[in-house]
Amino acid sequence: MKELRLDKIISSQTSLSRKEASDLIKKGCLILNGEAVLSGSVKADPEKDIIVFRGERLFYNEHTYIMMNKPKGVISASTDKNAKTVLDLVPEEMRRDGLFPAGRLDKDTTGFILLTDDGDFAHKILSPKNHVYKTYVAGLEKEISAQDISVLEKGIELSDGTVFQKCSIKLLENNAKRIEIKIREGKYHQIKRMLKFVGNEVVSLERIKMGNLLLDKTLLPGSCRLLTKDEIKLISNFDE
Repeated sequence: MKELRLDKIISSQTSLSRKEASDLIKKGCLILNGEAVLSGSVKADPEKDIIVFRGERLFYNEHTYIMMNKPKGVISASTDKNAKTVLDLVPEEMRRDGLFPAGRLDKDTTGFILLTDDGDFAHKILSPKNHVYKTYVAGLEKEISAQDISVLEKGIELSDGTVFQKCSIKLLENNAKRIEIKIREGKYHQIKRMLKFVGNEVVSLERIKMGNLLLDKTLLPGSCRLLTKDEIKLISNFDE
């Protein structure tokens, strides 16, 4: 990897701006390969050099990928003047400049939402043509019939012309009011509109899986953690 300015390296791995990082470096908060550095303009290879910032070793990642267990009442946006967003829930040590939610969950929908600063990756997993399925558990107002499941699985077209592609649905625990549904789109209120098409209503909705990566059930609502490289691959592995 090519060498980068230290203030750029620090700002890319923290929530600090370049200026804030530079100011802290001037105050003696950075050690490079065992020696104090007082200028943010000094360059280093973040993948080879040993950088210690504010007493902790800095491990460089070009992009950040965060799994969050989104709670109800929080919106899937980067900023909002009137409501709490998923980014508001990210702890300080995980925040990075440019983070955004890859896709969206409705305000009352819970579960797995991915936060990243990697726009190319987000586009890849959200594009329907790439067949990256998102799996949800839906609680229904009334029992769903085998005929209704068959209709939805084949794909439907609403009266306004909106088309929802084929999906996969199965009953959970032989309970016709509780289903697992896999879709590879993310249209506005999609699952709710799909069930309404067959005369049903969604009373609860949780996303439990993206691609082949399951939501970490140890994450309490509103909490999050960084993903490993292997976990990131599980999201982008295309379903057959």
